[in-house]
Amino acid sequence: MMPLSSTATQDVSILKIYTGPCILMGAFIVWLTWVSAGVHPPADAKSLLSPMGGLFSLIVVVWVLMVVVRNGSIIFGHISLDYFADYHAKNLTNDLIERPARVFNNLMQVPQYFYIICILMILFENVDALQLTLAWAFVVLRTVHCIIYLALNWVPYRFASWALSCITLCILWYRFFDQMVLVF
Repeated sequence: MMPLSSTATQDVSILKIYTGPCILMGAFIVWLTWVSAGVHPPADAKSLLSPMGGLFSLIVVVWVLMVVVRNGSIIFGHISLDYFADYHAKNLTNDLIERPARVFNNLMQVPQYFYIICILMILFENVDALQLTLAWAFVVLRTVHCIIYLALNWVPYRFASWALSCITLCILWYRFFDQMVLVF
């Protein structure tokens, strides 16, 4: 991992930093285009419960990790209990203490729209194989985002996984409304 300090940004151009994530994003978009082509067989609406459960499992794992890291930091004296009164510390030197909390907060934002679209697709029984694939792709991308954030916090790759998950979610919403217009 290379931190993006002022000296690092002088040595490494923005092009070099974002080349890898851009290649990944381009490859994913090509894959989405290829997968989206053609007619897709219908799928059981209840099959969406699996990716929903997968995302919920990820949230629970991050939640438990957050509690363990925070309590462990207090027990081992890495941070004072007073820090959690207003989340300001004069001596918070280790970013790893708050990373699980930030990841947990991220999982309370965009994924909520995933749950909403999945519930709508289940209620209207409007699910095909592509939507199921996209739902799993969203869960995998959010998992990759969490791993990158917790382990490396390498912003270009973290952004790429976040952006791809948002693109996937937008396609899920678009396909749902597009198919609903055809139904009505």
